[in-house]
Amino acid sequence: MDAIVLAGGYATRLWPITRNRPKMLLPVGDETIIDGILSDLEADDRVSDVYISTNEYFADEFRSHIEDSDFEKPQLSIEDTADEDSKFGVVGALAQLIEREGIDDDMLVVAGDNLMGFDIGEFASFFEEAGTPCLAAYDVGSKERATSYGVVELDGTQVVGFQEKPDNPKSTLCSIACYAFPSETLPLFDDYLAEDNNPDEPGWLMQWLAERDAVNAFTFDSYWYDVGEADAYIEAVQWALENESIVADTATVTNSKLGDNVHVMADATVTNAILEDCVVFPGATVEDAAVEWSLIDRESIVADVDLQGALVGEHSKVR
Repeated sequence: MDAIVLAGGYATRLWPITRNRPKMLLPVGDETIIDGILSDLEADDRVSDVYISTNEYFADEFRSHIEDSDFEKPQLSIEDTADEDSKFGVVGALAQLIEREGIDDDMLVVAGDNLMGFDIGEFASFFEEAGTPCLAAYDVGSKERATSYGVVELDGTQVVGFQEKPDNPKSTLCSIACYAFPSETLPLFDDYLAEDNNPDEPGWLMQWLAERDAVNAFTFDSYWYDVGEADAYIEAVQWALENESIVADTATVTNSKLGDNVHVMADATVTNAILEDCVVFPGATVEDAAVEWSLIDRESIVADVDLQGALVGEHSKVR
């Protein structure tokens, strides 16, 4: 089977931190968000080709990341877009990728900003046994949170109901943008898009498929982080660091208190500061400051201030 890792978005909700870098390459502990997905796919002998579906704007960032890694399977498949206004919807982008790359095998699709508490190989095994389109589903624990996702109802493992971002969800079990499709269903992408008023989003595609034939759900209950906004990213960092702090070998920290879940990256300088639940990116400087629940981007300077819930863009000065 082939695998597609979705990485074509511009992550505007995380700007300015992701204005000039893809959010999938943000650090979460000792690796980036996308690395866990790529590691699972690299290790699975059933997966032949791995396509990172991205845009022209971030293509070089992903290319450099792959070249600097030990991964052998990933290759880029580049959409002809360079900004948010011109990008395709996910289903349209997948249909074009299938045609562009000549994919005619079973296909795994996973969003590159997912941090998931299962090995993708487990999902692939579930898919092989089911023999139908499949999705992965996680109980988000609250109906308020469920309104942001595709809510599924199951009979055993079979999907018998699907609500995409409902105002009044019937359950809290949600699809997490991890899918699998048998090869014979791939032509249905074009059929779906050809129908009037079908939204160009994968949740609606899965609902459309479930109304026509069997769709099965792989459920898990460990953890899942959908890194779409700053709060979710910092929560993912909390999970990875487990209330510890990481300081890069080339960073300098003096006369400072590092609380829980602080990542100080290469060549950053922290002096006379108190930090908690934050990431200080390479080359940034924090001095005479208290910073909590914040992201301080590369080569920026934060001095003589207290910050909470801040996103400081690269090369900025906050005094």
